Amino acid sequence: MDVKAIEAGALTGRPLRYFDFVMCAFVVILLLSNIVGAEKRAVIDLPGIGPWPFGAGILFFPISYVIDDVLTEVYGYARARRAVWAAFVALAFMAAMEWTVVHLPVAEGWTGQPAYERVFGGGWRIVGASLAAFWVGDILNSLVLAKMKIATKGRWLWMRTIGSTIIGEGADSLIFYPLAFYGLPDWPVAALGAVMLSQFILKVSWEVLLTPVTYAVVGFLKRREGIDVYDTDTDFTPFKARV
Repeated sequence: MDVKAIEAGALTGRPLRYFDFVMCAFVVILLLSNIVGAEKRAVIDLPGIGPWPFGAGILFFPISYVIDDVLTEVYGYARARRAVWAAFVALAFMAAMEWTVVHLPVAEGWTGQPAYERVFGGGWRIVGASLAAFWVGDILNSLVLAKMKIATKGRWLWMRTIGSTIIGEGADSLIFYPLAFYGLPDWPVAALGAVMLSQFILKVSWEVLLTPVTYAVVGFLKRREGIDVYDTDTDFTPFKARV
């Protein structure tokens, strides 16, 4: 199918074959990253450097930024923003569900409550930090990518995805870790700073390594949808979910 460059507003009412699937993948990866890896601090021994701490969620969370890039590049900022809001609501519901289940009365004889509280009882700080960091980081990522696409006339996709990730992931790390863990006994300031730095470096490195994948997915979706969207007349306010 021929790929036609269009303004984002021209997508209104047009059937999109794969948008729902891409948005679903985006939400699922964010939920799983926050459930499985958000709090654990892991470490690897790097040759010539020594022990290097990092947050375990780094292994999978950056994939959400790749998908955010794909959404913005293929379907435009407004639809990427819609996906961000969908994920934000899903994360908030997950947090409410975790709090409710953790605080339900425990049946006699069930011994799993301490472990359950340790895993799912992260508290308001982690929940609030996660929601704030995700929303700000992903909105910035989409905004920067869309603006750069206009400025570069759609060229240099690699520069736009990496550049937007530097801004978005930088904001995410700067917001999440201090809000979630500053002052906690398991997170001394030196360790907090090291993890923040490693998170940022690893997130951007993931984006660089996955650039060929991004190119392949973007190319496939543009050919299948037959569109190449530009946000020349888009309302870039982040505070709405409709397109």
